[in-house]
Amino acid sequence: MRTARAALLTGPNTTRIENIPLPEIGVDDALLRVEACGLCGSDIEQITTGGRMPLPVIPGHEPLGIIEQIGPRAAERWGVTTGDRVVVEVVVPCRECRHCRDGLFTYCDRSIGAYGYRPFDAPSTLIGGWSEYMYLHPNSVVHKMDATIPVAIAATYNSLAAGIRWAVQLGGVKQGDTVVVLGAGQRGIAAVIAARAAGADRIFITGLARDSHKLAIAQAFGAEAAILADEEDVPGRVRELTDESLADVVLDITPMAAQPVRDALEIVRGGGTIVLAGLKHGHAIELVTDTLIQKGVTMVGARGVEGSSIEAAIRLIESGEYPLELLTTHTFSLDDAVSAVAVLAGDVPGETAINVAIVP
Repeated sequence: MRTARAALLTGPNTTRIENIPLPEIGVDDALLRVEACGLCGSDIEQITTGGRMPLPVIPGHEPLGIIEQIGPRAAERWGVTTGDRVVVEVVVPCRECRHCRDGLFTYCDRSIGAYGYRPFDAPSTLIGGWSEYMYLHPNSVVHKMDATIPVAIAATYNSLAAGIRWAVQLGGVKQGDTVVVLGAGQRGIAAVIAARAAGADRIFITGLARDSHKLAIAQAFGAEAAILADEEDVPGRVRELTDESLADVVLDITPMAAQPVRDALEIVRGGGTIVLAGLKHGHAIELVTDTLIQKGVTMVGARGVEGSSIEAAIRLIESGEYPLELLTTHTFSLDDAVSAVAVLAGDVPGETAINVAIVP
């Protein structure tokens, strides 16, 4: 019997490697040979706390890989065949509710589950990206990608999709705009890339002094200036850099911090747009709503990525127009998955991470 090595999360910062039998594939499902699985901030929370779902579970919600085996109806429905590279959306949707009909699968009212997060009824427990193989449910949403793209670069698709979703699709960044990105993580840098691709005229990014390596990469992708939020007055610096004209679009991609939200209201121009994408994990933030009203600001909440932004990210990757290798700082094996999360979190001295991926 063929098996796949998988890393199971059994508790906070604790995994064990198991060999799990590969499932039988029918007419409607498929088996993916996982090439890589990207990591993001939600992986840090899941791994360090043990997650909110019953354990053990195979984590990993940004998988990409090669179709190893596929049923004929699945092949027709997804438009892929054996040997194709695909990326897999995290949510397994019902495909029937109002959100699914609109293609907004992350908002599915009756989702079946989520790869790497919420286990669902399946013929195998191989339903997370931290494995050599992953079972693909018939309701899965997949997107084809050029298999010649280097694996580490291909694994940046989710962070790039977030940048595109937040900056362009929700923020409406367009030709000639001035954009301020608050937060210099991989998705902040991705937002810089997306804004530049959309034709933004001026892009500024904020970060902390310890983020100097990330800020340098953001500037390599087109950010005009970097502002150190722990050393400089962010609104004052933006006013200076823009000659008081402020920003058309402001993106807050910082986790936990409240000040960037308040800064966003100060630095957005009248009639501009603020996109809030950084989770504060329940922390209340006081806002002067009169400023929001008097400026006529549009404030938008951003939740994850959608299929259209993933498609746009894949096209951007395949274009070869951007030096995306600058994002790909670390890859780790299944055996070192917990270490990978620690590196992404910045908890390992001497390691400066941007995009981190598990390569089984």
